[in-house]
This record gives sequence, C-alpha cells and structure tokens, in this order.
Amino acid sequence: MTDEEILAGSQIEGPRSPDRRSFLKRASVVSAAVAGSLAFGGLLKASEASAESKPRGGPALTPTDRDILIAAEIAEALAGTTYTNIINTAPFFANLASDDQGYLKAARHEEMSHYLLEQSASKQPSPSTTFFYPPNMFTDAQTTLNVLVTLEDAFIAAYLVGVRRFSTPDLRVTAARIMGIESDHRTLARVVAPGVAAADGGPIETITGFAGVPESVDPPNNNGYERTLCWEHISQAVQALTPFADVNAAANAGFDTSRSFKFEPFTPVLPNPLGDFISFKGC
Repeated sequence: MTDEEILAGSQIEGPRSPDRRSFLKRASVVSAAVAGSLAFGGLLKASEASAESKPRGGPALTPTDRDILIAAEIAEALAGTTYTNIINTAPFFANLASDDQGYLKAARHEEMSHYLLEQSASKQPSPSTTFFYPPNMFTDAQTTLNVLVTLEDAFIAAYLVGVRRFSTPDLRVTAARIMGIESDHRTLARVVAPGVAAADGGPIETITGFAGVPESVDPPNNNGYERTLCWEHISQAVQALTPFADVNAAANAGFDTSRSFKFEPFTPVLPNPLGDFISFKGC
C-alpha cells in the first residue's frame, strides 16, 4: 500500500479527552480531517511535483525519497522548536544541573543540523513552521518530558521508515545515523527527569511516551531494540505529527491552540567535529 492510499483510507474520529497518554495515537486518526492543509494533506503530492534534485554528494531523489526528507524536515523543525522553548521558556530548565542543561542545549543544535542537511538534500524548506502542543507544555515539567519522549519515539520510528524506504544505501545509512542521535535524545530526556527540582514537581520517576503507559526512568536506556511503532510508510509519521502543525487537527486532539510556537532556524554548532555529517558515507 502506498503512502497516498494510507492517507486516503484514514478514518476520521471525533475528539476525546486530551490526556497525554493517547494524544499521538488519536493524532493518527484525526489527521485525515485536515488532509487538504498546505502543511500535511498536500505534502506527498506537492513534493512529487517538485523538480528532481540531488543531495550533496548523493544520487537524484525519487518521489518517495523526497516525501521522507520533507516529512523529516517537519519533524526536525518541530524538534528544534521544542528544545528551543524548553531552554528559553520552561521554568524547570533553569533548576536543572549544568550537565542536564547541556544535554538539551546540544540536542537543539543537533536537530537544527539535521534539518539543514535534509533541506539541502530536498532543496525545499519545511512546509510547516508554526507548531502547537498539548496543554501545560513547557510550564509543567512532567508534561514537557512526556511530550519530548513521545516525539523522540516518533522521530526514531520515522527514520526507521527511511532505513526501509530510501532508494540508496547512502540515504539509508544517513537515516540510520540520524535515528541514532534521536535515540540518544530519548535516553537523555529520561536521564534529565530525576534531576527535575522538587520546586518544579520533581524528581520525575516515570515518563509516558508514545506507548501511552508510564515507564520507569531507571534505567534511562530501557530499549534493547528501537521501537518501530509498526510504521512502514512515512505517511504514518505525517499523520501522527499533524496535530503539532495544523490548528484544526491540534484542536481535535485537545492541544492548546491559544498559543503557537514559531520555528526559528539558526546556525548550529555541533559538540564535536568527529560527530559531524562529513559526507553521505560519513568519512
């Protein structure tokens, strides 16, 4: 089944109670209600209509390659916006230990680096640059870390789709390289949780991610294998992330639509040149 067939076959479901455990699961079904939106509904067709392009040092892109890259750009723009606002606006951030703050600051630069690489390959910017979140995002530490880990779960699964679906070994290896960093981010978010100050509701001992169940943060690296979320097509990632980028889907999912957050690109500085992109071969 193609990505377009999956989108066309989605069933619209009315909004339910906006609890954190199920907001991304609900997102995958309510997103069909906004399938005509510029950012998501037209994503696959718009990308296919674009001129053929060639990544830095890589082969020409197929339509599926482009679909994955643009979906990844949206995810990275969302990730960068999330980390930026945790650092700049979340009250609990200032009370974290300096090394925990460092994890989040480095993640922000890494997500921005991913975005710029994908944009250089697709020759198109993210079609979505304004984002929405569930209630209490950034103001409440538990909510913020739940959402952050949920997003990282989704990003990991989306890049694993790239490992499956990209047309060339170089693109598949690049997806795997980025996926590994998203996995680091998931683990480090779980490392941060017990360090949340008592004044900010800490220490946080469990985090609810995409699976919808509280998981102990001990150990923080609690996966033996990365979770695929049973996604095989990039449209499944697009559907899951739609409420973060479309105001109508956000409202249906119970998100706070009274506030929106703008993606603000910047020039990233990676922590260590040994971990830079270097090339599609990685050397």
